[in-house]
Amino acid sequence: MIVHEGHTDAVTSVAYSPDGKSVASGSWDNTIRIWDAQSPSINGEPLTGHSNWISSVSYSPLGNIIASGSDDNTIRIWDINTRRQL
Repeated sequence: MIVHEGHTDAVTSVAYSPDGKSVASGSWDNTIRIWDAQSPSINGEPLTGHSNWISSVSYSPLGNIIASGSDDNTIRIWDINTRRQL
């Protein structure tokens, strides 16, 4: 069993990438983290920009984009490769 640790508050949403190699998680800490699905490693820095907790995360069919929804009443679109909002 792999346990991923890194969020500073409750995890509220989890999504597997289409290829199954990574997992995205959203949290009450207002961040999204990208994890290696096969190890406990975090893939880079968290995605930040929401001002309230993350209620949902979802990968695009190609796995290169993540959409996140938040209790700040916004949806943000993220490029996984650059880790920037689109």
